[in-house]
Amino acid sequence: MEDTDVEQVSLSLLDAANDRDPLVQEQVRKSILTLGKQQPDKILSMCQDYLVKHPKLTTSHRVVILQTIELIVKFKLDEINYQKIKKIISLASDEMTRSKDVIPDWQQAASDILVAVGNKHINDIMEEILSKFQPGVLPHFFVVQTLASLSESNVYGMVPFLSAILGTMLPMLSISKQDNMKFVFSSALARFSESIMEYLANLDKAPDPTVRKDTFSSEIYAAYDILFSSWLQSREPKLRLTVAEALGSMSHLMPHDKLEEQLPKLIPTTVSLYKKNNEHYIISKVGHVMLKKVRRRHKGLCFAQVCAPVDYSNPPTVKNHNEVLRIFSVLANTFPDRLIVFVLQKLENNNERNRMGSLAVLRHLINSSTSMMETKKSLILASIRQPLLDQSNKVKKMVVQVISAMAHHGYLELEGGDLLVKFIVQHCALHDTYNALRSMCENTLHLFTTTVGRLTDVLWPSLLCYLTPAQYSNATTPLCRSLVLLGNKKKSAQEPSYVINFTSLPSPYVLMVRLLVNAAFPFWGRGRGAPSLRLLTVLAPSIHPNTQKVWESEIPPLLSYLEGEVAFFFIVGFVSRFYVCLWQSFLYKCIGVTLQQCRSKDVVRKQLQEVLITARHSDTIERTGVAMGIGLCASSHLDDTLAKLEDFGKSDAFKKASGIFGLLKVSSSCAGFKMKSTLILCYGYVALNAPGDKILARIDSDILRCISKHFNTKVGFLVQLEHSRRQSRKLSLIQSVGLIARAIGTCVTRQSYLFSRKMELLGAMLVHNRSVPSTNILENMVTFHNLGALLGRLSPRCTDSSPLVRRAAIDCIYTLLYIQLRYDGFALDYKDESVESLITLREKLNSPDPTVLYTTCSGLTKRLPQQQLITLIFMLFEGLVDPQANCSRASSVMLNTLLKNRGAGLQDLVPEMLEVLHIRLQVISEEQVKVAVAQSVLILATQHLQTVVNTLIAYPLPFDSWSCEMWIALGADSTLASQIMEIMMEKLAVMAPYADKKESMLRPGMSKFATGPPLAMTCALREIMLNGQSADAVVALFPRLFSTLLVRLGSSVGVQVPKDINSNSIGPERKQSGKFPSSFDVCGVAVEALRILLARAQLEEVLKPLDSEGAWEKMQDPKKHMDGVTLLARAMAKHAGPRLPTIVENLCPSLNNIYECQRITVIAFFSELLNHHVVTELMMMDMLMNSMMERISDQCSTVRMLAIRGLGNIAVGSPEKVPSKLLYAMSSGMEEKDDPGKRITLEAMSGLSKVLLYLDKKNVQLLVVYIFMKIKPFLESENDEIRCTSIMLLGNLSKFGSGEPVFKDQIHNVLVSLLLHLNDPSPQVVKASKYAMRVCAPVVGSEQIATMFQNHLHEDKGLHYGEFVNDLTKYIVSDGLKRLGRAHNDANLLGETLPHFFTPNRFKTSPACTSPEYLLRSQISRSLDLRRRISFA
Repeated sequence: MEDTDVEQVSLSLLDAANDRDPLVQEQVRKSILTLGKQQPDKILSMCQDYLVKHPKLTTSHRVVILQTIELIVKFKLDEINYQKIKKIISLASDEMTRSKDVIPDWQQAASDILVAVGNKHINDIMEEILSKFQPGVLPHFFVVQTLASLSESNVYGMVPFLSAILGTMLPMLSISKQDNMKFVFSSALARFSESIMEYLANLDKAPDPTVRKDTFSSEIYAAYDILFSSWLQSREPKLRLTVAEALGSMSHLMPHDKLEEQLPKLIPTTVSLYKKNNEHYIISKVGHVMLKKVRRRHKGLCFAQVCAPVDYSNPPTVKNHNEVLRIFSVLANTFPDRLIVFVLQKLENNNERNRMGSLAVLRHLINSSTSMMETKKSLILASIRQPLLDQSNKVKKMVVQVISAMAHHGYLELEGGDLLVKFIVQHCALHDTYNALRSMCENTLHLFTTTVGRLTDVLWPSLLCYLTPAQYSNATTPLCRSLVLLGNKKKSAQEPSYVINFTSLPSPYVLMVRLLVNAAFPFWGRGRGAPSLRLLTVLAPSIHPNTQKVWESEIPPLLSYLEGEVAFFFIVGFVSRFYVCLWQSFLYKCIGVTLQQCRSKDVVRKQLQEVLITARHSDTIERTGVAMGIGLCASSHLDDTLAKLEDFGKSDAFKKASGIFGLLKVSSSCAGFKMKSTLILCYGYVALNAPGDKILARIDSDILRCISKHFNTKVGFLVQLEHSRRQSRKLSLIQSVGLIARAIGTCVTRQSYLFSRKMELLGAMLVHNRSVPSTNILENMVTFHNLGALLGRLSPRCTDSSPLVRRAAIDCIYTLLYIQLRYDGFALDYKDESVESLITLREKLNSPDPTVLYTTCSGLTKRLPQQQLITLIFMLFEGLVDPQANCSRASSVMLNTLLKNRGAGLQDLVPEMLEVLHIRLQVISEEQVKVAVAQSVLILATQHLQTVVNTLIAYPLPFDSWSCEMWIALGADSTLASQIMEIMMEKLAVMAPYADKKESMLRPGMSKFATGPPLAMTCALREIMLNGQSADAVVALFPRLFSTLLVRLGSSVGVQVPKDINSNSIGPERKQSGKFPSSFDVCGVAVEALRILLARAQLEEVLKPLDSEGAWEKMQDPKKHMDGVTLLARAMAKHAGPRLPTIVENLCPSLNNIYECQRITVIAFFSELLNHHVVTELMMMDMLMNSMMERISDQCSTVRMLAIRGLGNIAVGSPEKVPSKLLYAMSSGMEEKDDPGKRITLEAMSGLSKVLLYLDKKNVQLLVVYIFMKIKPFLESENDEIRCTSIMLLGNLSKFGSGEPVFKDQIHNVLVSLLLHLNDPSPQVVKASKYAMRVCAPVVGSEQIATMFQNHLHEDKGLHYGEFVNDLTKYIVSDGLKRLGRAHNDANLLGETLPHFFTPNRFKTSPACTSPEYLLRSQISRSLDLRRRISFA
């Protein structure tokens, strides 16, 4: 482009900078910067002239031009003419101070130019600034601000000036009256103090190593006195915080005795600031600095703060809490004994917040001060018993966190640790009301089992103690799962302790029976059947050696049945809720089977006696179980069983009776009647189970004879006996006769038998059948038990299409309701107003108003008894699929009205109701009814949120379309959706995302398989967010949702869906058992949820680049996952910047997670954020940079690589913030030993190349040779990218090594290698070599060679390699003849090149041949002569 064209374009751009559109302004800046990079002096002159010629430009116009100047200076500072630099300094200074008023945008832009120039020309800058910083006169606000910024950006340049600056500044402090000047002076003092401390900490790199702290102590103390005595008392909160921050920084430089002298005043004043300011982080930071400096006991400074509730959606409160905890770490290192006593005493405080704070401190000290706490373990274990008894759920949750920390550091292995385990198990047994605390304890127990290896011997087998006591029955499922994991771990390691010694443990047979009972009712107790069966398999060798083989063959089919027949067991579980004693019946059967195998008659008789005495004879189901158990025993011990039954019949509990099959005489003891009923039934089951060759002989002589003792044949007593007393014996008699008949029928097929009492028995049965008059039926009714079912059938018909049906339905309902009123005790002539309203309604049915009809019918149902309500609701469920649309709609409206009015008392039925709704959704075709069903789900959730969520989460995966509709319905209420999201985020944070399992016995290694609940919650979040009405909830919770789903995404990469993912599901049976749609992918679910989140939060600008660049597919690919996350971070940085600070705060804790995959995802996200200036604008730089620095030492090499990458990205995103300490961090990356693919080394070299652009020579010079030596081995790497990167870094380093003899020697040593790489097969390596040789040319020491490199080695031009080497060789030799002192270079070159002639690498052979060829052919004689001269020298 011609110069005139450049001028015209530049002027047009400068004019366009006045545009009001920020996007246009940004584009103008970029365009002028592009021109400025090519012709910096010219463009800077034009910008300067433009500002001078147009003194009345608007402020925004001037700001854009000044910002553009700053950018050009930053990028091209080394190339700008010195005279031009002087003019720029003058211009910026004038622009900054032209207006006496503070105009932040304008003056800040001018100040930034001075700071950018000051990174190299500090003396010129200070000359200009100090001319406006004169003693006795208050300077301009931005003069002080610029001095502060310079001290931060150029520490080594500014510190030598600070003594004089402080001397001039001190008198100004006394005359400063305005708050803004006090603010800027305080901020400057803080920055000056920090710069001095950094300078003193790195004296080995400082230009003046004689600088000492006492050089500044007197000035700092004088300034401190003014700030503390006067300014800290200001009423302006922002000023108070700034002054406090300055005092904290200045305390580092104060004399120790002076600081000690001020502490009695300083500490109370600092504490008082907590009450005066809402922002506590700065105050805590100051306290941390003071305590770290003086190490005195000031626990009161921070205890109140650590007790304050932490709002994790508010980053400042989180930062303050963490800072306060760090204060306690400082105190612990100096006064461990007193601090522990202080904290433990606070545990006994009655105030809940104090106890919470004490527990938080205790947890932090256990984790952070391990060595110091080692001797305090016994004391802590003794003191933690008090909080274990606390009734507050908040305190309990904090106690669980403390126990978790103690588990990782060996506390639970000591005496008293068993109480902490007991606490966890107790709270695993809580009911659904305390679901959050229970889930937390279950996850903690699981983590103990899986991640804390040292607890294996603590938990195995002691957890077995909790399986049998009734109070822990609700914890059976997590206990069994943990014991299975522990047992399998012991078994795989072949440890002797795998086989259990049951001393001090429950008997193995008691455990076996308990687990068998659990398995009989597999869906009670949150699905304890399958875990119980698995534990039986693990315990088999310990219970009895012979059980192992049997159970290994029998239990797996049972587990398969449980996992496959979900629908059947769901129904069983539903029914079993109404028969809570079934398990006892099963237990008696187990006793019977056990006694079958027993050989001791004494034991058999003793156990039969105990069963008959302890049984609840009044319970029908238990009575039947006792009889069946005794019958089973009789199959092996017929004589003993009959003898014991006869003895029991003679006991004092009975009265003798005569006659066969007569009814029992009236007795005063109801218990005696029930016991006789049991006895009668027992004889029937004895007959049924006894050996066929023995029983026929005993039926008449023993069984019927004994039964006859308890009955009277006089039919006259029949009607006189009370029905309630007669019924159980009558039923037992009938059942027993039936069982005896079955036994006889089985036996007579094999042997003859004459049943002599057959006719007597039949006659008695006929008598009993005629004995109860039909009138007794109505007399004994106590409720109209069919009312709910009838109303459920009739109510929808009130909207039938036929008028006659509508009228008939109303009449039926009218009559039914009056029948119910009679049952309720109302008189026959009683008239109920609401029932009578049906008569009025009936007259209007020819053209009914649906609203009136629905309201009337719904109102009437309020009179329904609670026990009938359930029936009515389930009948209305059937009405949802009525073929008439009006009727199905009526059913839905009535249903929702009922649920709203009376659904709060139906918590136990919520799972069943949801299941029925799920089934009905599959056949409903009417859209209006579908909407109503969704409303039903929503109503249930508002009343029973935790139960609804738990039920729907347990449905089989992937959710079918009807399950999805139910989840989507929950998103219709923004408040409810928020609650559900918070519940799920809380659970996802603590649940294990996957488990490592062996995929196949034939394949080595472990694979990751997803755990069910977290996967189901991810699917649920996805469906909820699909509802557009959830937008408010999504926006409010966006940072937490984004963080949760991003971490979940990281946990899902490469994770498979296990075949048993639905083993604990309670939903409908899957049609294709064990098979999943190909589209159901664990990682895909997380990606889709994240994508829907961004769409629902209206971040379309973020979605566009992600869609176009294939980011979603990359995130799911394990090999490209980091690239996908990088694209996501890039899009968020560009288009969602304001949301990032909270997101970063929420993601930071995940960097300490035990799961590498989560740390990789988060660090990849953070690494890319640092590539953008938005992190500086939003003040996230320090947090992100510190995170990167911490992760450099991570155990995972991928995390370390990404951390190095992030540090390098700082130079791109925020070049003005590049600290010198990055140089050391990046250099350490090249020393990685655990780096097989050299990825960390590659990132370190690439990052160093970026960082070096923004560091001063004096900061780099000391490390140049060190870095150079680290680079050298990589120049010959077989990896093209590593060769290219190392060569580029070498070239960038050369800028800092000019004039250093050692560096020149190093350049000479690698010159041959660079020469060879000019003919490298990789074009990128060739370009890098050209660049490196060109920038290294001045260091070589030959003007001819330097000129040759500059002229011929251009990246975009070709090179005739042979001619180039020929000419270069001549120059080397001729240059060596002129300067004998350097003549050895020719010999070195020859010696360096000859070995490469024989190199096996193909790309080196050709150039290696060429260079010796020219040397030997044209210059050999001169070279030999030079060698002789060198040897003589």
